[in-house]
Amino acid sequence: MIDVRDIFMLLTRKSVKQTKRLSIFLALILFSAAFSVEAQTRISLPHTGFMPEDIAVIVNEDDPLSRQIGNYYQQARHIPEINMIRLRFSSERSVMTRKEFQQLKKNIDRLTPDHVQAYAVAWTSPYRVGCMSLTSALAFGFDEKYCATKCAPTAPSPYFNAPSQYPATDYKLRPTMMLAGTSFEQVKALIDRGIASDHSFPKGQAYLLSTSDKARNNRATSYAQTAKDLAGVFSLQILETNFISDRQDVLFYFTGLTEVPMLETLGFLPGALADHLTSAGGRLTDSLQMSSLRWLEAGATASYGTVTEPCSFPQKFPSPAVAMFHYALGASAIEAYWKSVAWPGQGVFIGEPLAKPFAPLLRKINPGRYELTVFSPREGRLRIEKSLSAAGPFKLHSRPQSIRRGKNLIHFRFNEKTDGYLKLQWN
Repeated sequence: MIDVRDIFMLLTRKSVKQTKRLSIFLALILFSAAFSVEAQTRISLPHTGFMPEDIAVIVNEDDPLSRQIGNYYQQARHIPEINMIRLRFSSERSVMTRKEFQQLKKNIDRLTPDHVQAYAVAWTSPYRVGCMSLTSALAFGFDEKYCATKCAPTAPSPYFNAPSQYPATDYKLRPTMMLAGTSFEQVKALIDRGIASDHSFPKGQAYLLSTSDKARNNRATSYAQTAKDLAGVFSLQILETNFISDRQDVLFYFTGLTEVPMLETLGFLPGALADHLTSAGGRLTDSLQMSSLRWLEAGATASYGTVTEPCSFPQKFPSPAVAMFHYALGASAIEAYWKSVAWPGQGVFIGEPLAKPFAPLLRKINPGRYELTVFSPREGRLRIEKSLSAAGPFKLHSRPQSIRRGKNLIHFRFNEKTDGYLKLQWN
């Protein structure tokens, strides 16, 4: 990229004739840049996932690591200051009492702007409130109907597999994800992976493992239908094995074991989702089984685990088909993962909430020519509509184009001077 300051340095060293040429060159650069910015504001794309202004970050000011994580996340993701919720409370225990949480929740509700749709929690402990996970307690409010103490179904989430992009508005709940890790370096790397994943359209593999652990293998019955539903969208492998190793293309990894070996040999692509169905994976810091943190440490961008005994109900764990489908629509990691769990009251969601590897990308490739990258889990049609006013009315600009399953590259023309405003829509 050309630095304008360097050009001004050149202007001071050249002859009058050379200076005039450079002045014209500089003016063209600035003019082009201004039009590029203007064009971006004149072309509207569908909203596919949360933006930084949609999420509030909750920080424990009494925890130095929480402060460090919260500050870095705010800067890295450009979270508005009004969305930063700063509290003070003891973090010495992994489990909060109902009374402690209700006081905390009262303060959070008071400080949360109305427009916020979700929360990012900048700590690892506490991760649980009584029999609920912290992320679900923040989303629903503490209620034991979401965490049956005996082996029984729990209250469902209205957000499960929902088309809604505004859960706080539509369902009065704010999905929550923890920026979890045992050190700042780990969480920073997690955040950086999430940012690197945005609009990257990774060509990785989805690994769905059918293991020998019968009690934890109950998602395997849905794998064949998942492969059928997502054919042409993701490259998906159903493997009858307890683990994989030495793979450098992991985008999704869903399995069922108490401990998952050989994670250190794997290469997870930025934006990867991974989890293991087991009873205590969500006990992040004190589990007798493998903590879900191990997935993040290995390179995944988000994971999930239960904090109290779920009794092997598959509804209490992510549905791979639903998670991958919504991710492919351009949803963020927090949206795709939350929408994939029917009964999430006992499950904790961890990772970088705003990662959006399949969100649409618009680029200006030449004067008047644009390239749109759209990823889709289904066939559809793209409509490009034009209006001389941002308020409309909009009319069809060109013939609708087909969208196939998977990645689509679409080129179109747009003149910033004469075409007014464009609105791109697809289904």
